[in-house]
Amino acid sequence: MTEYDEYLLSPDRQLSDAEKELIWKKPSSHKVSEEERRICKEIKRNWNRGEMKIANILLEGDAGSGKTQLAKALSANFGLPYTKVTCFADMDKSDIIGAILPVVSSERLEKMDADDQSVLQALYDSDGFQSAVEVMMDVLGVTQEAAAQKMKQLLKKAAEHTEGEAVEYRFYPSEIVRAFQNGYLLEIQEPNVIRDAAVLMALNSALEPDGSINLPTEVVRRHPDFIAVITTNRSYAGARPLNEALRDRVQHSEKMDLPTKEVMIERARAKTGYANEQVLDVFAETIMILDKTARANAMKGVAGMRSYFYWVDAFAEGASSGIESIYHKVIYKITTDSEEIKILEDALKVHGLFEKIDEIEIEVKKNEF
Repeated sequence: MTEYDEYLLSPDRQLSDAEKELIWKKPSSHKVSEEERRICKEIKRNWNRGEMKIANILLEGDAGSGKTQLAKALSANFGLPYTKVTCFADMDKSDIIGAILPVVSSERLEKMDADDQSVLQALYDSDGFQSAVEVMMDVLGVTQEAAAQKMKQLLKKAAEHTEGEAVEYRFYPSEIVRAFQNGYLLEIQEPNVIRDAAVLMALNSALEPDGSINLPTEVVRRHPDFIAVITTNRSYAGARPLNEALRDRVQHSEKMDLPTKEVMIERARAKTGYANEQVLDVFAETIMILDKTARANAMKGVAGMRSYFYWVDAFAEGASSGIESIYHKVIYKITTDSEEIKILEDALKVHGLFEKIDEIEIEVKKNEF
């Protein structure tokens, strides 16, 4: 039994050891948010209510607002393996469902480039627990988008190396299909960047409550434990408004903003190990003012929790002064435009925050001696 057992959705379900490893383990720095409590209670309450079941969730907010952390926390609470897919503009249907690859003979495999050989051999040796793209990411050490592009190149090269022989083909499911079929919690990051309407249609069909996915080898049905957590970034470059059909399939949405100052301080203390309440308080207030000002002036970046953590950590370690590090850890992440920087600086001056930062730094140094 664990402290999260009250939210387990299928306590009698038997998971393999590999699947158990995919369930997120909450670090000591994790602090339960109101959003986490609310979502867990709603999903647990409706889990066995047929058409009222909640299994598609939307978390919409700025970078650093804790969307992925929350998605992972749901994995821990529900006892479901966690996996993710990061969407990109040029995704095609094979990125949604997977790909069919010919099994190249060992003789012909030896004639291919070393990288292609190693990737194909890793795919042939895989046990199907990982998606093909995941295998390629591990072997080549590349991003998901680069792995997807490499897959398309391999499809072409492998076909060229069969030279009309009778060939065996193997289907490699995508990460989406693997989660959909096996009942995992899948985080779908930034689907609003996808350009191809056909790809969005395929994704939409997978999110139907009783959805199915037509694979080249079979039709797979949605596992009753499958949960999709869609995370979108309001200020992400290249992002469009979330597809309305996709939004319509969501049964619960959360607008993710900065938490309260008290929660910010608690999380920073747990994350960085730094405990000076006055510093944490003034830095949190500064982040909140910068975030509000950036939004009001439609700036491209945001001041989020990540910026807060790194700023506190830089100050705590004495890497730089509070005023100096605010530029490298926070302001330049929002913008490097000189006019916008002046707007942010003016907002901090109006609220007396430059003076507060200087004062607490003097106080901290005085207490060190």
